[in-house]
Amino acid sequence: MMRKILLFAAIGTIFSCSVQKDKAVSEANVETYGNSITVTELKDHLYTFASDEFQGRDTGEPGQKKAAEYLKKEYKKMNVLSPLGGDDYYQIIPSSYFNDRYNDSENVVAFIEGSEFPEEIVVISAHYDHIGVDDEGNIYNGADDDGSGTVAMLEIAEAFQEAAKDGYRPRRSILFLHVTGEEKGLLGSKYYTENPIFPLENTVTDLNTDMIGRIDPAHEGKDDYIYLIGSDKLSTDLHNLSEEMNNKYVNLDLDYTYNDDNDPNRFYYRSDHYNFAKHNIPVIFYFNGTHADYHKATDTPDKIEYELMTKRTKLIFYTAWEVANRDERLVVDKAN
Repeated sequence: MMRKILLFAAIGTIFSCSVQKDKAVSEANVETYGNSITVTELKDHLYTFASDEFQGRDTGEPGQKKAAEYLKKEYKKMNVLSPLGGDDYYQIIPSSYFNDRYNDSENVVAFIEGSEFPEEIVVISAHYDHIGVDDEGNIYNGADDDGSGTVAMLEIAEAFQEAAKDGYRPRRSILFLHVTGEEKGLLGSKYYTENPIFPLENTVTDLNTDMIGRIDPAHEGKDDYIYLIGSDKLSTDLHNLSEEMNNKYVNLDLDYTYNDDNDPNRFYYRSDHYNFAKHNIPVIFYFNGTHADYHKATDTPDKIEYELMTKRTKLIFYTAWEVANRDERLVVDKAN
């Protein structure tokens, strides 16, 4: 516990050198920061992140290592610090954890300390791995899966950091958690929840973004939507807050089709949020549904709907902002 206190103190000292004195976050114009999330920046990030240079980002392989380094450099450029201290943005996962089936890998972590409730942690997550290169040399760039969620997180972090620079630091702490090994069976998020940087009992929510750049066949011609999964399964507070933020700022069609307990696709159990939900941590999984390029080499950045992706990213930001800044921690009133 003393180590954690000292870590928070050290982060706070460094952080205070680069931002204004904290102001009442209720006075902030949140849309000013939401509007810093732009089509241009999302597109620039994704055309790099889902390029052949990263070789499909297969877990433990050189392309995944390059992707991790890209994320680290972007956080350092934004002056968003690591919760591990110093230059260490990697939570290392040894090969032994994968039963030696894959090389050592790493979750990438970045952190903004809360001003009033720093011990309470809002997690924003996405997996940055994909499935690599096939035997014929085809690169699976994974632009939607999950390059879209990964670069959305960078833009969300930048929006929070811009607010912090203006003195509007979030009241609760925010952990930006880029997990590896999702395509191997949610292994990076499983490792995090078994070896958390911050205690799970202090984790307020996980807002998980996995595929938010495309339109599925069910929404052709009515594309202003996003599937939400899990928002009401553990916390009525979270569900109501999510609806409120959408109605206030974004006005997407929130589609709960896959939130049905009887959903045959079982998407609730198929992305990284589930490793938090099984510990009774409220979650939302943001998802555009599958499409013809899902898990194919044709999932490329030129096919992304960037205007729509920008709206979806803003929804996640506004929801995270409200969770981080409300007076009371989200209440867990249901259980798995």
